[in-house]
Amino acid sequence: MGVSFMQKRRVVVTGIGLVTPLGLGKEVNWQALIEGRSGISKISRFDTSRFTTRIAGEIKNFDPQQFIDRKEARKMDLFVQYAIAAAQLAVDDAGIAADLLQGERTGVYVGSGIGGIGSIEETHRVLMEKGPERVSPFFIIQTIINEAPAHISIRFQATGPNISNATACSTGAHAIGEAVRMIQFGVADRMIAGGAESSITPLSLAGFCNMKALSERNDEPEKASRPFDAQRDGFVMSEGAGILLLEELEIAQNRGARIYAEIVGYGLNGDAYHVTAPCPDGEGAARVMQMALNDGGISPQDVAYINAHGTSTPYNDKAETLAIKKLFGQQAFRLAISSSKSMTGHMLGAAGGVETAITALSLYHQILTPTINYEFPDPDCDLDYVPNKARSADLVYAITNSFGFGGTNACLLLKKFE
Repeated sequence: MGVSFMQKRRVVVTGIGLVTPLGLGKEVNWQALIEGRSGISKISRFDTSRFTTRIAGEIKNFDPQQFIDRKEARKMDLFVQYAIAAAQLAVDDAGIAADLLQGERTGVYVGSGIGGIGSIEETHRVLMEKGPERVSPFFIIQTIINEAPAHISIRFQATGPNISNATACSTGAHAIGEAVRMIQFGVADRMIAGGAESSITPLSLAGFCNMKALSERNDEPEKASRPFDAQRDGFVMSEGAGILLLEELEIAQNRGARIYAEIVGYGLNGDAYHVTAPCPDGEGAARVMQMALNDGGISPQDVAYINAHGTSTPYNDKAETLAIKKLFGQQAFRLAISSSKSMTGHMLGAAGGVETAITALSLYHQILTPTINYEFPDPDCDLDYVPNKARSADLVYAITNSFGFGGTNACLLLKKFE
């Protein structure tokens, strides 16, 4: 069922599934976000005494057996378990009958930035200590990234497109953007899309620490993630999953679905500048936002809110601020901009999925989530970052940014559904 580029179908968000350090499910997360609560704490899973960073956004009290058979869960890395849980939460939230997800008109597009690194570390330990014969036969399927969409598709008998991606911190946003296109151009009618990550492990933490990317505010975990604040000193690594159920508009309306927002624009590009650092003048970020606006057929003046990438690193926040000024001009000073990473930490490959969900909820509730820990203004970051307290707003269009290592950028444009 193909359609021409002149007949793009409309795509809406009808289900939201969130697994984050703030809790499980849309309601718990939304309440924490509008209250400005942090999910960051000291790492409890392993001894961090030799690490320069000892804090993260761990998911506490996660019981995979709420969603997965115990024997099956043992064959899965944690990032796959998070993905399945978030997908089930999204489907439950959408209130959709199981038979409507079955068949080739429903697809799954779920990625991860790093994949099953926890299982890789543990299996390498087994190999070194006990020998190759003790390596689990499930090792490979525990760790590869496409096992997340594989398990989700099997769960719901969705036999349409089945794809994963790994584009660092842009993963979740790219997955959603590409899934939107599949619905727009008739490849599928429904897509389960987003990202999942489970990288709070000794090896990951050591790598990010030695890269000097992480906050070292170990004595004040809840204040460590402080996007756009003058005293920010790095991001806080986090984990979880953000999965959306996306549907073609008329199909969603025909089943009486609740619609959170419409996704009307998508941009993706590359900085071609550096393997980790963003382009200092924000050129790539400005361009990807413009691409999303062009795709949605609107001008910068139509945008009221930006859910920023806002990592809490010195360079990223400055570059994103410059990008917003470059694209929006004087309008930049009238925009509301906030970073939910101030509360969730940076969920890497899951961040784009979670933040697209938050943007959709902001449009649905007409409330802006705050940037918490904003205490000391930075002359390089001089816009309205919705400091510390949520507020009501009159929103029609909002964008969410995701920028990844290697200069891979994504931007999604969402619209209040009317």
